[in-house]
Amino acid sequence: KFPMPDNYLWLQQYAFFTQNEQATQALRTTLDQMAAGGINDQLRGGFARYSTDPDWLVPHFEKMLYDNSQLVRLYAAAYAQYGEERYREVVEETIGFIEAELTAPNGGFYSSLDADSEGEEGKFYVWHTAEIDTLLTEEEAALVKSYYQLKKGGNWEEGKNILHQNPAADPLPAKDLVLLASAKEKLLVARNQRIRPGLDDKLLASWNDLMIKGYADAAAALRESEYLERALEAAQFLQKNARRDDGGLWRNHKDGKSSINAFLDDYAQTIQAFVRLYELTFDEQWLREGEILAKYALEHFNNPESNLLFYTSDLDPPLVSRRMEVKDNVIAGSNSAFAEALWQLGLYLDEEEFSTKSDQMLSAVMRAEEFMTAPNFYANWGQLLLRRIYPPYEVAVVGDDWKTVSTELQAHYLPNAIFLGGDQEGSLSLLENKLVEGETFIYVCRNKICKLPVQSADEAMALMD
Repeated sequence: KFPMPDNYLWLQQYAFFTQNEQATQALRTTLDQMAAGGINDQLRGGFARYSTDPDWLVPHFEKMLYDNSQLVRLYAAAYAQYGEERYREVVEETIGFIEAELTAPNGGFYSSLDADSEGEEGKFYVWHTAEIDTLLTEEEAALVKSYYQLKKGGNWEEGKNILHQNPAADPLPAKDLVLLASAKEKLLVARNQRIRPGLDDKLLASWNDLMIKGYADAAAALRESEYLERALEAAQFLQKNARRDDGGLWRNHKDGKSSINAFLDDYAQTIQAFVRLYELTFDEQWLREGEILAKYALEHFNNPESNLLFYTSDLDPPLVSRRMEVKDNVIAGSNSAFAEALWQLGLYLDEEEFSTKSDQMLSAVMRAEEFMTAPNFYANWGQLLLRRIYPPYEVAVVGDDWKTVSTELQAHYLPNAIFLGGDQEGSLSLLENKLVEGETFIYVCRNKICKLPVQSADEAMALMD
């Protein structure tokens, strides 16, 4: 049973636009159960790759960057919309895992941690109750065994226990929270003395982009500037190490060397990461870098017989058959991610070529029967379709106080809005004639038609009905 972040993000957006309470309940039940389950490392944070049972209890203990980056985005979006404190905790805990286990000194992110240590799957993570009794005070041990549902004979195989919570349990009183924090710290110290799972230390462009988006979304939802700084640091790592001399991208970086001509997903995810950084910084360089990459990809991944793009570049060695990646899976497929990137750039840069190509790609996929019969394999396409059905507000925040106002606005869950602005008008056509010296104004527009400007985030939110 795999976490499928794009499916859940699509469900959240669908529920938002249609006010479908059944969809909301399905989403929140899934989020609550995953957060409480053994698939989520209850001590360190970070999600395992999948669960071997229906209840998210017994994980395959491998931890992947691409999962955790997307789950940060998912729980950040959930926190922004629902304000549930547990969702904030999951974001912080998962990022804590990333920083402790998968962050490279150069600012990028490693790929994964193995499931095994000492030749045994999960050995690093599981506990016998005798260990708990030895490491903790009697009061701490009793609380840990109750809270994490441990059994003397084990809740897994061979007397082993996987820490997990009961999501329906009442919140702990304050004194027990203090006791639990003390116990967790002791258990984590003990666990860190064990032989650790192996690390896959390659740095992949597209997976790093997913983590950049994760940090950026967490920065917005939690109003945490340090997360944005980490996203920018990782983006600068990519700019330094993933850019080819011809303007394209490298896919892999390891041992100080970049290699493998990038695939379509690397371009799509890099563009999206750069657009997200623009939304939070209003620094146009990120849009211009995205524009360069989009034009490069359209040139080198073009399929003259289809509106979709090949997965590999025409600069790569010839293949018997160049494949196109159409379906979405645990990660959005490269064509849907690229179509979304073009849609974003088309809006920001007022570039009709990008917008038209994005529409053509979506139309090509919607003609497939499976788009309707197996929509779970088209979840990112589904999100793009929602954006065409419900065109976004273009929210321009212009003036010296843009950062404060934008930060307040973007802490809300607003899948129906894009953000732009700054203390100058810049070069974007959507910002023309919007700067008023000495004032900060918010313009809520749709299809370039703007309502009267306002000066507070609450007033702007009221205009996005």
